[in-house]
Amino acid sequence: MATTLTGGNPHIIELPKTPNSAEPDAGAVVQQWFTALEMALSRSASLDIASLFHEDSWWRDMLALDWDMRTLHSAAEISEFLSAHQSKARLSAFRIQEQGKFQPRWENVVDGLSWISSMFFLRLLLVKGLKGAEEPLGKKRPEGTTESMPGGLAGGTWIERRARQKEFLDAEPTVLVVGAGQAGLNMGARLQNLGLSCLIVDKHERIGDNWRKRYRTLVTHDPAEFTHMAYLPFPQNWPQFTPKDKLGDWFEAYANIMELNVWMKTTVISANYNDATAQWTVNVTRGDGSQRTLQPRHVIWCTGHSGEARIPSFPGQDSFQGTLYHGSQHTDASEYDVRGKKVVVVGTGNSGHDIAQNYYENGADVTMLQRSGTYVITADKGVFMMHKGLHEDGGPPTEEADIVSESLPFPVQFALSVHMTRRIADAEKETLDGLRRAGFQLDFGPDGAGIARAYYTRGGGYYIDVGCSSLIIDGKIKVKHSPQGITGFGAREVKLAEGIDLPADVVVLATGYDNMRTTVRKVLGDRIADRCLDVWDLDNEGELRGMWRPSGHPGFWYFGGNLALCRIYSKFLALQIKAIEMGIKTQPRENKI
Repeated sequence: MATTLTGGNPHIIELPKTPNSAEPDAGAVVQQWFTALEMALSRSASLDIASLFHEDSWWRDMLALDWDMRTLHSAAEISEFLSAHQSKARLSAFRIQEQGKFQPRWENVVDGLSWISSMFFLRLLLVKGLKGAEEPLGKKRPEGTTESMPGGLAGGTWIERRARQKEFLDAEPTVLVVGAGQAGLNMGARLQNLGLSCLIVDKHERIGDNWRKRYRTLVTHDPAEFTHMAYLPFPQNWPQFTPKDKLGDWFEAYANIMELNVWMKTTVISANYNDATAQWTVNVTRGDGSQRTLQPRHVIWCTGHSGEARIPSFPGQDSFQGTLYHGSQHTDASEYDVRGKKVVVVGTGNSGHDIAQNYYENGADVTMLQRSGTYVITADKGVFMMHKGLHEDGGPPTEEADIVSESLPFPVQFALSVHMTRRIADAEKETLDGLRRAGFQLDFGPDGAGIARAYYTRGGGYYIDVGCSSLIIDGKIKVKHSPQGITGFGAREVKLAEGIDLPADVVVLATGYDNMRTTVRKVLGDRIADRCLDVWDLDNEGELRGMWRPSGHPGFWYFGGNLALCRIYSKFLALQIKAIEMGIKTQPRENKI
């Protein structure tokens, strides 16, 4: 693939144009290219493969050669990367997938661009030393009888062993996971399947409370085929969008089914890392008031993609006689008598829209305060368009869909998203035009890439519409655009920079969250946080910074994201830790910006 880097914005590329010509047999083209690549790779003494790539090609390596997420751009970079690793990796025996959706085929990707898409397999002769440490799936599943377990009957029955395992009475956990949401549970399942002992701790009373305790009307905004957990898809009769309490119950069942070791009502009170021994000392307080000192080799921070609530302060807010709170504290408007009350919701992301809709449905007079534009996509049209052909009912196996969805470098994904965003906008024109007429400012991103760029670079700045847009279009929820925002509060009003006062009985600050590193600093202190990277946005290569890969602090890992990303990338993070424990990958020690 050839692309061109344009403008002053990082990672904004222009897709190439392909000529209109007869399309040769896709399978023959792919086989010819792989044969040439394999022959070139076999000559490790004089490796010369640059001629097999366009000078502006891209390569995304996900742990296969470098035990990190790497994006290489240009034939020269790819050639240098393969040359550096081929002597150890010894890539060979390429085999093209010959059945199913991902056998070689021509795709008309966007207008003016066609390419051959194919999935293939290859043999890593050393398999990075992980051969024999495969996940125990299918025919490799454990026998399950008492006699087949380590130590046989003398070691106890399954339930007796589980009781000791859950309390870690006989050994320290290799990995301590902080947080039992979708990130922590997926990680626990992946780690244990690779034979790594793992303890998950969480401050809540029950597994799933991180969803149950959010605002009453919350549902997932992605379809069921996309959002399920590792190893355990939702049942066929599962609703397309999952209510929060139902999802919380699923998490609780998942932890039991996957035999995860979880301590609830447990709080981390201190942690120290010994560089010489590559080991942590972590003190936790449990629900009964007892304390326990743990000595894991790895800590995975799964406390949520966002960090601490970002709560701005304003002049005069102490004299405000109404109610003022951050969106993270919202439960449900029905708990109060809000009929006829004037409510101002500051912020127009997902939470801001959901909270505004919740107040309106309980009789309040609601105004949304918007400083900058927001990308809007509908759950019933645009979301399904994004997943068409991959994560959908009747689609390819989830494992294959996951590989395809994440195989392209993020800059290329963004470039393709520009075209998808246009198609979605055409399909949702009526909604978008209605929002514009209502005074709602839309923002499709600096390159028009829509939700993809907004999520991976900002972690927000969008709304997946589940009903609030029609209320705005119909004038039932008002929108006030104020680029400079709030300058202060009066007794019963919000003062805007434009010299306008908005009457308010309730003000909800749906102003988002700080970087995930803020929770590390709050809980573990400056010494650890200063060695960690900030999380999210893309680094110079075009890979996500800090998340699912080395954090900058040895033995410390960030992990988070939506349900699908936690399913997908938990496998990659678990493999990195397994490689370190097997002595194949060295413990990362650099804080690379």
